[in-house]
Amino acid sequence: MDDTPLEWLALARGTLDRAAQHRRDPAWTAAAWKDPRARVVVVRDGQALVTFEPEPRLVLVPAARAPEGDPWLLGVDETGTPYFGIAGDLPAVDGAEAAGLRRVGALLPDRDSGLLTEAVSLEHWHGTHAFCPRCGAPTEVTAAGHVRVCPRDGSEHHPRMDPAVIMLVRDDADRVLLARGPQWPADRRSILAGFVEPGESLEQAVAREVHEEVGLRVRDVRYLGSQPWPLPQSLMLGFFARADDPSALRPDAEEIVDAAWYTRDGLAAEIGDGRLVAPGPLSIAAQLIMRWYGGPLPGMPAF
Repeated sequence: MDDTPLEWLALARGTLDRAAQHRRDPAWTAAAWKDPRARVVVVRDGQALVTFEPEPRLVLVPAARAPEGDPWLLGVDETGTPYFGIAGDLPAVDGAEAAGLRRVGALLPDRDSGLLTEAVSLEHWHGTHAFCPRCGAPTEVTAAGHVRVCPRDGSEHHPRMDPAVIMLVRDDADRVLLARGPQWPADRRSILAGFVEPGESLEQAVAREVHEEVGLRVRDVRYLGSQPWPLPQSLMLGFFARADDPSALRPDAEEIVDAAWYTRDGLAAEIGDGRLVAPGPLSIAAQLIMRWYGGPLPGMPAF
């Protein structure tokens, strides 16, 4: 089984230099905003304008056409062109329509996918962290949109990111474990996942979550890759793990409706007759399943 790092993840394809060294330089960021080459992605409720002809692309507007607000420096490209994000009403652009990451995150070219992923992440953070968690005072945006500062107590607050492990569990017969959460449709199955807890390593989180959710003990935990998942604020860290005793499978009734072991032929047959729906490759879960399976699953949508 190939457990080398995953080569392609839909939301981990950004190409820009994030130019973090300039974020606390107001003169530099002001000049970048006024640069006639500067382009802005406007986001509202996790969506931005996209054109689909001849292929999907973000609509980027000059700074002069951006709505009022605090812009966030997203980075610069190899030509020195600066890119910003800002929250506000989407501009009117003929032939464009609003779309979010679930719809277009995997369809956009590398630069645009990275821009939208970062902009959506920052929009959510700014929209939900406007007040100081220490004293409750309204915070102010600084560092080109990457820090909020409390004017009352001086504390700095940075974008929140919740690490979550997601793991494909196999047994010694190379069967894969797939499960269904209580909120999912009856034909949906995926691999296990859970948030990392304080004071816990990633490998410990994998072992704990698997045992809590399905009663299995695992070994040989191998990291394969990560991608941001700003829906709303996670970083998904993907692993393979091997179950010690597959017969010990005992799903937790509160978290897992059902769980079962699948061979490659068995999984293909259930997808083929409509009992299961193949996931689209936007998520790292699908990429891990495809790595185990050996390629795209039968009936897998393009994205």
